[in-house]
Amino acid sequence: MYGIIGIIVLILVLLVISFIVRKKYYKEIDKLEAWKIDIMNRPVLEELGKVKQLNMTGQTEEKFERWRKSWDEIVTVRLPDVEDYLFDIEEYTDRFHFRKAKNEQAKIEGVLRDIEEKIEGILSELSELIGSEEKNKVEIEDVQKKYKSLKKHLLIHRHTYGNAIKKLEEQIEAVAADIQKFDELTTNGDYLEARELVIGLTAQMNNLEEKVEKLPNLLTEIGTLIPSQLNEIEEGYKEMVEQGFILDHLQLEKEVVQLRKTLTTFNNYLEQTELAKVEEGVLEIKEKMEILYDLLEKEVHAKHYIQQHQNNIISIFDKLKETNQKIKEETAIVLESYQLVEGEQHIPDNFEKELSQLTKRYELLEAKLLEENSAYTLLSEDLKEIKNLMEKIEKEQQEFTEHLQTLRKDELEARDKVQELKRKIAEMRRMISKSNVPGLPNDYQAILERAMEHVQDVFVSLNEKPLNMASVQQHLNNAVDDVEHLNAKTEDLIENVVLAERVIQYGNRYRARFPHVAKGLQQAEEAFRRFEYRAALEEAATALEEVEPGALKHIEEMLDEEE
Repeated sequence: MYGIIGIIVLILVLLVISFIVRKKYYKEIDKLEAWKIDIMNRPVLEELGKVKQLNMTGQTEEKFERWRKSWDEIVTVRLPDVEDYLFDIEEYTDRFHFRKAKNEQAKIEGVLRDIEEKIEGILSELSELIGSEEKNKVEIEDVQKKYKSLKKHLLIHRHTYGNAIKKLEEQIEAVAADIQKFDELTTNGDYLEARELVIGLTAQMNNLEEKVEKLPNLLTEIGTLIPSQLNEIEEGYKEMVEQGFILDHLQLEKEVVQLRKTLTTFNNYLEQTELAKVEEGVLEIKEKMEILYDLLEKEVHAKHYIQQHQNNIISIFDKLKETNQKIKEETAIVLESYQLVEGEQHIPDNFEKELSQLTKRYELLEAKLLEENSAYTLLSEDLKEIKNLMEKIEKEQQEFTEHLQTLRKDELEARDKVQELKRKIAEMRRMISKSNVPGLPNDYQAILERAMEHVQDVFVSLNEKPLNMASVQQHLNNAVDDVEHLNAKTEDLIENVVLAERVIQYGNRYRARFPHVAKGLQQAEEAFRRFEYRAALEEAATALEEVEPGALKHIEEMLDEEE
């Protein structure tokens, strides 16, 4: 019984699934039918009708026939086949032959896609043809307008184009021939070929306009302006040579000859209306001429520099030699009282040697000036270097003179400073005595003795003859460091003594009641008697804090108030 029910249920399930799948296929059939109808409604015939308005000859006629045949094939053959395939799918679906229906569906989709591509191709080519005809009308009008304008301009201004006018007129006539060819292609219905031609014509006219605009200026540059500037450079060169300038190293005449040859070549280019090479070349020629101008100008400036500074050099030499003699005398006087750093006593002699070498170098420069065989730029560079070296010597002389004068000043400052250090040590000893310090710890005693020894070293070095200020300064620095260290230790010592005494006194109130406090205070007193005041303070404070936390801070505040 249950088996029969199961079979019935299974059959029902299969039937339901089959109907669902069949419904899905019916939907796909409807989609394909809609796609077919959409294709049939494409405006191919309308677009083909637009083509009939053109000249139906030549290329246009051939393309029209090919497009019409393709569309007729689609409408009369391909789409009816699709309709038959749709009936087959519907029949397969009704009979639940879903696999066959699926295969037919794929076949129809392939056919419809192929038809779509063909239609897109037809419409695209139609659009290109019709668009070409419209663009051609607009652009050929622009070309013809420019052609007439350029031809008129050349007729009026032909004298400004020199020998290039012949080539320009040939190019203008070539444009006229292409315009005529364009008309023939359009008349014959070859709109796409005419399209290519009009694009080329537009580029030709733009190129011609550029040439017509630029040629007069370039011809003027090549034929008049640049030759005039070259003549000016050449005349300036000859005039400077007559004035005694040595300019052989510039090879200017050779460069001018080469530039004139280049101008001849450029003129030939312009006759052939080849502007690109000339435009770039003119810039290079101008740069080269600018360099030639600069070179000549530098020679003039160099001569002026020599004339301006030549006479001053002698007086500067005399001044430096005079100054050096004074430095030598002052150095000898200083050496009687002071020791100089190794090598410093020879500095005046070094100055003298450098001045002697510079004098010889300047004499050689003067000889070259008299010979008049050297370029002023080379001689001026040599003179500038001599002048810079003289300024360097002058600066070093001034610095060394200031150094000698500083020695006496440093000595007086050192004597004042060591007296100040001596007073500080005496003041610290009075503070210790006034504070009733029972005795001095060994480490403090060592610091005090070292500070006093270093202060004494300063006195000894200051009494040496001749005086070595480097040694004095070293001893003084050591003494200053030690006295500062001693001062800090003195303040710590007095503070520890006073605070240790007060803490012990304060802690005595707990001595009888707390044995451990009594023991701590006893150890603190023993350390105090050994002059170990820091240890005494720590022992007493530790013991006191155990019975009265914060007592040490309280005692410190009391001492601050007393002060």
